[in-house]
Amino acid sequence: MFEILNRRWTTMHAHRAIAVVMAVAVATVASADDPPRFTRTEVEVTVPDVTLIDQRGDEVSFVDAMSSDRPVFVEFIFATCTTICPVLSAGYASLQRKLDDEDAVDLISITIDPEHDGPPELRAYLERYGARPGWDFLTGSRTDIDAVMRGFDAFVPDKMSHQPLIFIRSPKDGSWVRLYGFPGSKDLLAEYERALGASD
Repeated sequence: MFEILNRRWTTMHAHRAIAVVMAVAVATVASADDPPRFTRTEVEVTVPDVTLIDQRGDEVSFVDAMSSDRPVFVEFIFATCTTICPVLSAGYASLQRKLDDEDAVDLISITIDPEHDGPPELRAYLERYGARPGWDFLTGSRTDIDAVMRGFDAFVPDKMSHQPLIFIRSPKDGSWVRLYGFPGSKDLLAEYERALGASD
């Protein structure tokens, strides 16, 4: 009974997060006084040579995962988060639906709570958001996860103090941008096209 209630509760959060992203996406005209939903910054990223574990329990070379010939999106989340993470992941889900091509982009979620997020938790999280092939959720040792966070200058000592961050790698030249905040699905699609070089 408790397991069923928990599934319903977490699914409800996922649906609410997707609704938030959809609402942001359909907002058209904003007042000049409104603060931006997110900021975009070009950044340098140091990709550590570590091996992580995906939702299937398979080992993943992080260097190889970050060297794709497709745009790569990276977010730092954890499976039991009910604030920032659902909104970020709903953006991933919306982008997958818009692209409708599992070979178009590599979406990477990385847990910042590896002590509690193993492959079963990662799979359950992805299922809640209807994740398709091309979206992987990675965990690993605390040492390796910390190394990854530090490489992206996204390290936080406490998971409850993490920030709304999405990093995007262009396959053209390996450059990275950082989005801080809550971009809508149209924003994410524009960043995807920009990473491809289709939109300057």
